[in-house]
Amino acid sequence: MKRILLRSGKSPFDVLGVEEALHRDVIATNSGNLIFSDATHKILETPGTEVVSNGMRTEVAAAGRINEEYDAFVVPLANAFRPSFEPGLQRLTRLINKLKIPVVVVGVGAQSGLTYDQARLKAMEPSVRAFCAAVLDRSASIGVRGEFTEKYLNDMGFRDVEVIGCPSMFMHGDRLPVEKRAAALTADSRVAVNGSHAAVRGGGLKKIIDRAHERYPNLMYIGQNLTDAKQLHWRDVNSPAGRMTEMPTHPDHPMYREGKARVYVDPVTWIDDLKGFDYSFGSRIHGNIAALLAGTPATVLAFDSRTLELCRYFEIPHRLLSEVPADLDPAELYEQSDFGPLTGNHKQRFDRFTSFLDKNGLENTFTHGDGGAAFEKKLRSLSFPAGVRPWIDADLASLTSRFGWLQQRITELDTHNTQLKRDLVKARSGAKAAAKAALPAPSIYRRARRAVGRPLRQALKSK
Repeated sequence: MKRILLRSGKSPFDVLGVEEALHRDVIATNSGNLIFSDATHKILETPGTEVVSNGMRTEVAAAGRINEEYDAFVVPLANAFRPSFEPGLQRLTRLINKLKIPVVVVGVGAQSGLTYDQARLKAMEPSVRAFCAAVLDRSASIGVRGEFTEKYLNDMGFRDVEVIGCPSMFMHGDRLPVEKRAAALTADSRVAVNGSHAAVRGGGLKKIIDRAHERYPNLMYIGQNLTDAKQLHWRDVNSPAGRMTEMPTHPDHPMYREGKARVYVDPVTWIDDLKGFDYSFGSRIHGNIAALLAGTPATVLAFDSRTLELCRYFEIPHRLLSEVPADLDPAELYEQSDFGPLTGNHKQRFDRFTSFLDKNGLENTFTHGDGGAAFEKKLRSLSFPAGVRPWIDADLASLTSRFGWLQQRITELDTHNTQLKRDLVKARSGAKAAAKAALPAPSIYRRARRAVGRPLRQALKSK
């Protein structure tokens, strides 16, 4: 059986409690990562292929083991070509350079502003070049998110670049049924809103959310960052992002106090919950893709190149956040949205995606398997935790879960601390013994002096 190592925070079948998921950061700081990694896992899992998550560990020292145990390394990425991710990109490059197996990158993107200006990416160009060169030595082509990233790599001289979008959009294969279930949004409509910290604070999204909160009693904010989840579950505001009171996940925000905020640590519960909404909008690309996968209409308020190029490629209804008014009513976006191009051209984009996989020697479940039926059956047999909610109550179940986990962690840390102390005592004892053994042996002369001198001195004293 072929074994594929997949860069992902966790396997779709790993069921973790909320506390453990946040402690281990299986979402890799953003739960949107799990949307595209779970989709990739499902797509690549065929009767003859086993897909294994690497837990987002980039261990260069593990290259030998990876070469022995796996037949390919598949790397789904989002906005990896950005300055803040450069150290991570360099580590990934060092690992890839030591691999002898195929390495396939699906859906990587460059991040810039809405004007697609490459200036901010100039300083990290050597790192991007090294990464792409390493990948293309081990694959036929690189799959990128959209037009901007394609041009960015083409301008550096790379020609084996294919626009394939993001694998998240192909979670259901060539099907993507999205339709408006209501003629128009009303005050009773269930509306989901999402937004990055940057868009809320600096992009004007705060005012839009505040107005929507006034107009729609059933509005729900869905966050994605680890800090958002920690705010909801632990009321943790001990970070610059955590102290942003503008975010609906902050304990001081009215939507928090009303219980109208969520963060999901599993895509399956996220998508399932969005099936019950009438509409989704906001600046988060995967927050809105989750809605589309649920069959729920969504509009993206594009804030940067990473969201804009995906919207353009997939023909997702979108507006530029910088061009919408502060008193924007989501009912207006809903009315104007047209999902015909998105759904009508989806199969063509899916065929392009599977062709890319074929070219790189990867089978997919829709062409070579059961269309993901076994994957879905296994997923539905498991019980995943519900979305993370604001901590505004003191019910016994809520407290038991939190404090039970804390007590377990205290016990684990105590045990670990005790073992560290034992190891330290042992190490010190070993160091002393080694130091003593390293002392030079007494010379024959000194041994002779001790053997003869003492009785001689005693004999002289007795006289």
